[in-house]
Amino acid sequence: MREKTLYISDLDGTLLNQNAELSERAVDTLNKLIETGIHFSVATARTAATAIHILERVAINVPMILMNGVLVYDKRAMRYIKKEPLKKSVVNKTLSTIKGTGQTGLMYTLAGDDMLTYYERLDNKNLKAFIDERIKKYKKQFMQIGDFMDVDSEPIYFCFLDTSEEIHRLHAEIREISGIYYEMYQDIYSDDLWYLELFSESASKYKSVRFLRQKYGFDKVVGFGDNLNDLPLFAACDECYAVSNAKPEVKEKATSVIESNENDGVVKWLEENAISS
Repeated sequence: MREKTLYISDLDGTLLNQNAELSERAVDTLNKLIETGIHFSVATARTAATAIHILERVAINVPMILMNGVLVYDKRAMRYIKKEPLKKSVVNKTLSTIKGTGQTGLMYTLAGDDMLTYYERLDNKNLKAFIDERIKKYKKQFMQIGDFMDVDSEPIYFCFLDTSEEIHRLHAEIREISGIYYEMYQDIYSDDLWYLELFSESASKYKSVRFLRQKYGFDKVVGFGDNLNDLPLFAACDECYAVSNAKPEVKEKATSVIESNENDGVVKWLEENAISS
């Protein structure tokens, strides 16, 4: 009897090309493989708004892990099946600490199943470029507010993007806050742009992969990634593969290294190795 296997891939830098898009080959191959019975999904730092847009032509048949594990979204049912919001006390401590640094970013919140994204100001050129790109490319909505403290909906995630120096300075201030988990990594599309993402300590790609494994009865999980925030994904997998453009730390943890994202390495590996179950 064949093992029931989940194949799960990161998006940016792994499944997507340098334009943050799926190639036509990737779309066609993934759909053919899913039709034959393989179980496929993604685990990404992206929100539902952008992930759904990117994957709109792929018939994903397993819920997606979003925002580094904060949310699990069923694309077919169009609803979240797992949420890990931040505790109010943790939000207040985090906002107080951030305010003291003079830094600002994005705050993602949930009102029921509706995600609302807020920013306070746009004096950070990297933040402005991030927002402008997502409005233009994905028609994502952002709302300005004078103070994150005034938001009524439930905070689930903070995202800060800046130079390596500024992000590491912010990290030094928030890393001791209890109740939060963070991912800090370099952007794959820019030389000196780094991300710091804060969310509940109850959330991670690792925990969400374990949730999918248990809920859907997978015997085996095979993962694909490229960046530091994929290490928790790898830790939850029985096999894990780094694309050749991956960070050295990711390659060190991988079962093996496959072709790059630009050469559709994940799709090629699946074509040659994936087994339907």
